[in-house]
Amino acid sequence: MRQARADDYAEFAAARAGHLYRSACLLTAGDTHLAEDLVQETLGRLYVSWRRVFRADNPAGYAQTVLTRVFLTHQRRRSSTERATDVLPDLPDPRTADADTSLRLTLLEALGRLPAKDRAVVVLRYWEDRSIEETAEAMNASSAAVRTRSVRALARLRVLLGDGLSEYAAP
Repeated sequence: MRQARADDYAEFAAARAGHLYRSACLLTAGDTHLAEDLVQETLGRLYVSWRRVFRADNPAGYAQTVLTRVFLTHQRRRSSTERATDVLPDLPDPRTADADTSLRLTLLEALGRLPAKDRAVVVLRYWEDRSIEETAEAMNASSAAVRTRSVRALARLRVLLGDGLSEYAAP
């Protein structure tokens, strides 16, 4: 029985790790190293409580909620603003870079300028396509707070991005 649960967890983790990583990259505004750490922490917490998670109606939603809470907890730590300065960031190979690299970088930079909770609302509502109630539950906040943060975050993104995105829009 124990081996069957371990196999179920391994299968779930393998299936969801990529999606969790992409969400974590958006939450961290492109910090891939931190995103990997957040996914690892999330999967570790899921493993510890796998018996309860496995019986949940939506284990994938549960995992996303855990990821969001791990991210917000990390942002509250004083050390979360520390950045290494002697290490250069990973740069994509220009031969394999996608055509929309500039757009992605612009969007990640704008997301990075949002406060952590606003960024979490934008990612959950518009990347994860969650309802206001689901987002509120994931963030441990009220629906009204999510609506307010959503409106303010989108307004900030519009100010940060300005009309610069029109050049990337498909004709």
